[in-house]
Amino acid sequence: MRQHTITIDTGKCIGCGLCKQDCPADNIEITNAKALVRKQDCLMCGHCVAVCPKAAVSISGFDEPPEEFAKQTILSPKELLAAIKTRRSIRRFKQEDIPDEVIRQIIEAGRFTPSAVNAQDVSYLVLKDGREKAEKMAVGLFRRLLPVASLFSKEARDRRDIAIDDHFFFKKAPAAIVIVSKTKVNGALAAANMALMAEANGLGVLYSGLFTIAVNVSGKLRRTLGLGRKQKAVTTLVLGYPDINYRRTAQRESANVRCQH
Repeated sequence: MRQHTITIDTGKCIGCGLCKQDCPADNIEITNAKALVRKQDCLMCGHCVAVCPKAAVSISGFDEPPEEFAKQTILSPKELLAAIKTRRSIRRFKQEDIPDEVIRQIIEAGRFTPSAVNAQDVSYLVLKDGREKAEKMAVGLFRRLLPVASLFSKEARDRRDIAIDDHFFFKKAPAAIVIVSKTKVNGALAAANMALMAEANGLGVLYSGLFTIAVNVSGKLRRTLGLGRKQKAVTTLVLGYPDINYRRTAQRESANVRCQH
């Protein structure tokens, strides 16, 4: 991450204390009716910038300024739940390219996902032109490993009769995004928001856990994708316009809920 510096414009600061109250690191104090930063070594979460009514707080080192908004955007609960209920994993895709602007929107959804201690440790590997080469390498790996793995793993035995064809991982989809992060939770949270953004753009999404496994175990594939030794693939989103139309929701077991009193 870049070097960032928090600055408080004392000419604008009215000493309201909102930044101090909302700081998760307790890094702001109010002295002589003005807000002061105790130290620069903090989370750089930006809460102080977001909450200040006078825009007196700023953080340097970012490519763009924060966006102003009058109130938080709240989605319709009914529409959001309907969108979640009608989601399906898509394995049949149209041979239609995804515009770069849509890919950028999907990445933005990941970039603005909150991360633990504001780590911002998630990166994104977009596979479009190079996806066929990467898939071919992963297919070759699984064809070699599956017979051996079936001797030790029930899951592998259950899959041994599945044909691993040349499009086993990406299903002829026009794009895939590998989400890379040191922290599984941060990567998974980003992927969830990215999938929602993809679907908002009319795309179908398939989580390819098996391709993710291939990325993490194959040194040759990792080198082809330009991943360092310490970089961990968390999941892979396979993306494309659906070539199928579902008409009913998937049935689910009742939620297992316990209320602790």
